Amino acid sequence: MSDRLLPLTGSAFGANPSFMDLIRAITPEALPGAVASSGAAAALMDVSHGTTVLGLKYADGVLMAGDRRATAGYSIADAKMRKVFPADDYSAIAIAGAAGMAIEMVKLFQLELEHYEKLTGDRLSLEGKANRLAQMIRGNFPLAMQGLVVVPLFGGFDLRRGEGRIFYYDATGGRWEEDDYQTNGSGGQPAKNSLKKRWKPGLSREAAVRVSVEALMDAAEDDVATGGPDVARKIFPIVVAVTATGADDVPEGEVAAAVTDILEERAR
Repeated sequence: MSDRLLPLTGSAFGANPSFMDLIRAITPEALPGAVASSGAAAALMDVSHGTTVLGLKYADGVLMAGDRRATAGYSIADAKMRKVFPADDYSAIAIAGAAGMAIEMVKLFQLELEHYEKLTGDRLSLEGKANRLAQMIRGNFPLAMQGLVVVPLFGGFDLRRGEGRIFYYDATGGRWEEDDYQTNGSGGQPAKNSLKKRWKPGLSREAAVRVSVEALMDAAEDDVATGGPDVARKIFPIVVAVTATGADDVPEGEVAAAVTDILEERAR
């Protein structure tokens, strides 16, 4: 083990702000997708998949939201999966696709940003973070070709511009920026159709939470893989707000209140 750590003492690696490059040099087998199974083996695996996530801009920044269901074929693998995470103090990532690979990518991305900040004493720009995530998705492409696709949404507050920004990707690591809202996952299209009707510029936080929750509820009505809120079991969407003050979970009570209002309105 000590021999493997020797490269860290050299200037080439000791000052390297990329955690990914360090892992690739020391323990490449630890990277997601480093050991790719055959296509036939991947097809036989009962892989859990996260389903519907979305991001939208509002007056103070961006909201990232996701339902809680993970599926494995026609079965519900997890009814309480978390799909939206703060990436660092001013950004958040929402995952859709192969659940295990997606969670590993989130953890590695969080470490990548933390490692860069500790070594340089500065944060990456929001666009720099988006580019790093694109590189990670590109590294997963061999597994994506076998069906283990991970395609996240990324959003954050750009301190230089003073506004929220949303980025979306394809399986090859292609990166694009969205001006208003974006969705992903199996219920992405019905969720996007819902946002087209309800989103507008300058939404308050309360209105943005309601719009995002209602879009996920609409997606659950049209997509069997998307889980709607379960009031009896207290299972509600996860919503993360990213503003100039940081990235934080929207309290469950606030999300539950939006769900209750929507259900009561529909009942009337």
